[in-house]
Amino acid sequence: MNREIQLIQRPHATPAHEHFHIVEADAQQPGNDEVLVQLLYVSVDPYMRGRMNDAKSYVAPFQLHEPIEGGVVAQVVESNTEAFSAGDIVTGSLPWREVTVASADSIRKVDPSLGSVTTSLGILGMPGLTAYFGLIDIGQPKEGETLVVSGAAGAVGSTVVQIGKILGCHVVGIAGSDDKTSYIVNELGADAAINYKAEDVADSLQQFCPNGVDIYFDNVGGQISDHVYPLLNKFARITQCGAIASYNVPNDQGPRIQMHLIKSSATIKGFVVGDYRNRFKEGFEHLSTWLNQGKLTYEETIHEGFDNIPDAFFGLFEGNNTGKQLVKVASS
Repeated sequence: MNREIQLIQRPHATPAHEHFHIVEADAQQPGNDEVLVQLLYVSVDPYMRGRMNDAKSYVAPFQLHEPIEGGVVAQVVESNTEAFSAGDIVTGSLPWREVTVASADSIRKVDPSLGSVTTSLGILGMPGLTAYFGLIDIGQPKEGETLVVSGAAGAVGSTVVQIGKILGCHVVGIAGSDDKTSYIVNELGADAAINYKAEDVADSLQQFCPNGVDIYFDNVGGQISDHVYPLLNKFARITQCGAIASYNVPNDQGPRIQMHLIKSSATIKGFVVGDYRNRFKEGFEHLSTWLNQGKLTYEETIHEGFDNIPDAFFGLFEGNNTGKQLVKVASS
């Protein structure tokens, strides 16, 4: 049996099971320059929530009654191209379908000798590259500066924390549990971490950022960010990577930030990792070098079973994951 997960309703707030449907998929047969692959791991990511809306964005919305697609690791079952052979492990953005066809130019090989194949969906994939370019290109960190990272225990945030320390920053992470703040300090090496669910964020930021904030890498938005803006130093840089606090809140409106930007002469820039596609090799080389040197570590939260992909996705908005959120669909 071959199954796929379709979006059947567009959520207006938090996604739920009623918005998805698992159905039997048509048989797949590769054509010229195509391969047939078996999904092994599926990545669930916050940006997917935006694609569930029928609205203009940087990427086309998911179509109703069509399979959702996203980052996967898969194994080639049958190949009609010289670029791949049966048994190859590959990664790409493919449908949530247990066995599916992929064009040769939509996937790339994963070298299992470099470590777990799941790193291609995490620290050596889209999240790692997002962290690298968002911090290096937009944040422009300098030794001794103060870097604050929201969502600091997630796949992107945890990498930002570590790169910040590699480059000599004073790093403060923000997350939603004591376990996560302990992880941020003891495993990732941050100088301090704040549990926004148990602490007064404004007071804690003043305590841990006595010299103000030079760089804010924002994965969350919402009230957490409202507490950071008053501490911005002159010429501070804000990397606007995500706003998960607002994804399920229609017409969300918070405090005005313009005066904080004017007073600090700060720069705020939003981005998506695809903006840096022509520099991916640069990012991969730095990340893989740091990983091999033991300067980077990573955590994964792995669910099992194709049926559990929606639940893993829902968990992103409840803060259930530490590091990269994945679903294991099959073994190679």
